[in-house]
Formats: sequence, structure tokens, C-alpha cells
Amino acid sequence: MDKEVKRSFIEYSMSVIISRALPDVRDGMKPGQRRVLYTMYEDHLTHDKPFRKSATTVGAVLGRYHPHGDSSVYGTMVHLAQPFYMLHPLIEGQGNFGSMDGDSPAAMRYTEARLQKISAEVMADIDKQTIDWTPNFDGEELEPTVLPTRIPLLLVNGASGIAVGMATNMAPHNLGEVVDACCAYIDNPDCQCEDLLHFVKGPDFPTGGILYGYAGIKEALLTGRGRVVIRAKYEIETTKNNRQQIVFTEMPYMVRKDELCDAIGKLIKDGKIEGISDVNDESSDRDGIRLVVQLKQDAVANVVVNMLFKHTALQSSFAVNNIALVNGRPELLNLKQLIAHFVDHRHEVVVRRTQHDLKVAQDRLHIVQGLLIAQDNIDEVVHTIRAQRTPEDARQALMERFDLSELQAAAIVAMRLGALTGLEHGKLTAERDQLEASIAEFTAILGSRDLQLKIVKDELIEIKNTYGDERRTEIVYSSEEFNPEDFYADEDVVITISHLGYIKRTSLTEYRLQNRGGVGMKGSATRDEDFIEHIYVANMHSTMLLFTQNGKCYWLKVYEIPEGSRASKGRAIQNVINIESDDKIKAYI
Repeated sequence: MDKEVKRSFIEYSMSVIISRALPDVRDGMKPGQRRVLYTMYEDHLTHDKPFRKSATTVGAVLGRYHPHGDSSVYGTMVHLAQPFYMLHPLIEGQGNFGSMDGDSPAAMRYTEARLQKISAEVMADIDKQTIDWTPNFDGEELEPTVLPTRIPLLLVNGASGIAVGMATNMAPHNLGEVVDACCAYIDNPDCQCEDLLHFVKGPDFPTGGILYGYAGIKEALLTGRGRVVIRAKYEIETTKNNRQQIVFTEMPYMVRKDELCDAIGKLIKDGKIEGISDVNDESSDRDGIRLVVQLKQDAVANVVVNMLFKHTALQSSFAVNNIALVNGRPELLNLKQLIAHFVDHRHEVVVRRTQHDLKVAQDRLHIVQGLLIAQDNIDEVVHTIRAQRTPEDARQALMERFDLSELQAAAIVAMRLGALTGLEHGKLTAERDQLEASIAEFTAILGSRDLQLKIVKDELIEIKNTYGDERRTEIVYSSEEFNPEDFYADEDVVITISHLGYIKRTSLTEYRLQNRGGVGMKGSATRDEDFIEHIYVANMHSTMLLFTQNGKCYWLKVYEIPEGSRASKGRAIQNVINIESDDKIKAYI
């Protein structure tokens, strides 16, 4: 019994991993998604054709390729059509396909769908033997094992899936950034993963928002696993009655506004957040997302915002886990590995497509050469054909008389009378020359890996120019990731402190050495009763200690001291550090 359970469960778990839950690293598709797209392609439901009832497509998918429940197929179809879920939806829906508030889509008998324009790039060259095929569940038809996509869909649209013992959760990324990284990898396959971070800045979610902090983003891109923090984007507005309100215009990925409003209301009721008088969802199709948090008269907006980020999904995290199938095996992949596998896939597609085009051109050239032979000997060809009893006899006689192949003889027998004119002879000659040039080009491509990769790169750049858009998700460094010293030059400055406690820093370059007989320079402007008491030369990155008469020590970096010209008096120390009103600075180090 133990052996049977172990064997059966391993078979079941591998079936779930490979055939259901995890995407393929090459085209970024799970089997269910691939079957839906290919069925719609087979049924000619392209972007320039009329919409068709969703139930028709679901039925076709079930009947041909996917012997599972209709709800799972329709759910996959809806997912591929939702613009708030996918950065570049592959299906265009008509009707109610759900909303980011969690509204369910209408039943499939009420909605219609067709492929988006970008899906043509996913299916490009699928009929040119560029991919492998496998029998469907009943062996009656063949289905693609992978799609020949020109778009790195796994990085661009992301993926999610739960298998047995493992799961994948991949974030979407900006198409233009990913294409730039792919081109950089093609130019230098030995580049480090860190080098590609110059191009792919981080995830780019369809709902926008703000990525807060870069450490998690970098870890996810370099290792394939990490945690990124997403915040809602907001503005602080003042109403006509001088009350402040916080308006959230972009939500974190996969956050529902209805649940958010309920959560904020509960926090207000429980007294965990103070200062909020009301919460309204003013979102609309015309104005987009607009979640308004109205504040009480004495509330501080920034304090309320930080409390909302702390206690609600207005700040949420996305756990990146880049697991995908590589040659049928699940692997954890970093950014470079994901790009490398996609480029290898595109390289194979370009080679197989060129081999197919070369064979088609060679076969056609063979026919055209036979037709030209027939036109050059048209009288004898007509006489030979008329002398035979059957088309088969005519083909055999032509093959023996003019040393033609069976294909050439069949094409001559099938010639129309109009092909006997001189104009048709000129067209055939031009076609022969064109075919010979194409064959030479295809042969050159197949003989040069550099040419093959150049085609891959050129097609990627074309995709970027056609479908690329601006980044939607802004990246903001968190305060603990900032090193303020990076923003100030490592140079010496002069610090002047007056008797009444005015302090400033001035670049040392504003002072010059006074030679014998020279005239001094004014070091600071002061009031009549004030005078300069201390002058120090210090480095911008140094720390200054300030000791008070009550025995306290304050410190601040030199770059935090207000900058002023030689002629300015500076700022009062009380405005620079939070010193008590009855205390006074007595010493500086």
C-alpha cells in the first residue's frame, strides 16, 4: 500500500506541476492558457474579426484540447482579458469581465471575446514548423507544446500558480525595459545579472502604485525570490471649507477597494486610527481610481497616511517566486536566466522558420523552373499532352521527354491556357529571380549565428516600438536605503558660529590665502551686537558635537548645517536642532 500511494502521488504531483500549474519558461504560458489562445487562433478570432460568444470558445477548448471543467477554462479566458491583472492582456473581452473591486465576470453565455492585436505576435510563424506538437487527449488532433511568441511574456505579464509542494508568483515588468535587457544579453551573453538591472528597474504593475524600497526588488531580480513592498499613490487636497483630504489614485496590485474601505471603517470604529471623518470611493471609468479619505479639522495628513500604510492593504507586499518549467523540470530562475531561456527559444524559432522558408522557396523554384521549360517548348508540350489518354500518362510522357520530376510534370499538366502568354512567362522569370535571391538570403542566415541573433534582436526592437509604453509603477527608495553622504561632495568647508548662536557652512573655496600687505575678506554678516565667536574647518562628511550647559550633547552631520555665503549671517542653532528654550550651547567639537 505504501509503495502504491507513493508512486501514485508522485505521478499526480508531477502531472499538476507540468500539465497544469506552472508556466513554461519559453512562452510564459500554462497549458490551459496556451490551449485557450491556440483555439481562438484556430477559429480565426483575431483582433480584426467580430467578437464571438465566450461559451463557443470554451466549448471548443473543452472538445479539442482541455478535458476539464468549463469554469476553469472560462476563468483562464477571463484572466487573460483583465487589464488590471495583466500588463498586456492577450484577449479582448466585450461585456462584464469583472473589475478590480472583486466583481465577478458575467456568465460565459453573456460575454464575447476575441484575441488582442498583441496576440498576433504570440502566434507569429506557428504554421512554419517553428515549434513541436503533441497529440491531444484523444489522439484526434495535435496541439502546440509551446507558442513561438516574439514577446517575453513570462517577464512582461508575470504568472501565478500553486502546484504540489511548490508555487510560482512572478511579477509583471515593463515591456520596453525587458526588451532592452534582452538586447543587452544578445550583445553580451557573458554579462552579469547585475548588469541587466540597469535596464529592468523592477516590477511594473498594471494598477500602478509605488514600489517602496529597492532591496527586495534587487534580491528578487538577482536570486528569483524576494519580497517587494507596494504602496498606493496619493495626493493631499484641500477642500473649499479648508479641510484636508487624502485622495488615493493608484492601488497596490491585487488590492480590492471595497475590502479596503471596509477595513478603514473598522479601524476607525475600533479607534486604531484617529483623524478620519469619512471614506468615499469616487472612482469612475472617466476619472479612474479615486478613493477619498476625509480628515478632521485638527488631523495631520502625513500622520494619517502613515497609519493607513501600517494598518491597511494600502501598503502591501508581493512575494516574488520565479519558478518556471525548464525542459519539463521546475527551476528557480533569476533575471538573466529568464532572459537567456527566452532568447534561446526565439533563436530556435528563427532557425526553424528560416529552414521552413528555405524549403518552401526551393520547392517553388523547382516548380517554376519546370513551368519555364514548358513555356520554352510549348508546342511540343501541348502535342505530348494531347497524345496521351489520361493525365497520368501525360505526366509520365512529359517526365521522359523533358527530364522533369513528377512534381514539375504535374504542375505543367495543371497549367491554365492563360499561362501560355508572354506576360505569364515574364512573371515566371521574375519569380524565379526573386526565389533565387530569397534562397541565397535564407542560406546565409542559416550559416551565421550572428545573423540569426540579429533577426531576434531586430524583431524585439520592433515589438518595443509597437507595443512598448511608459512605466506605470514608480520606484521610491525607502529612507533606510538612502546614504545622504552620496549626495554631498567630499570636500572641506568653513563653519562659522556667532556669539548669539547663528551657524552656517561655507565652501572653503570662497576663502583665499592672505599674503603680506593683502586685504582681508569679510567672514560673515552680523548684527551690531553680535560677532563671530567660533570658526572651524571641517569635512562635509564629518560629525559635529554640540554640548549644552544642562549637560546634553547633540550631534549633526556637517552637510546638515545650513549653507550660506560669506556675507550671510546663517541660521539660529535653535532652528537646526531641537534644543530646549532654557538651554544654551557651551562647546563645539
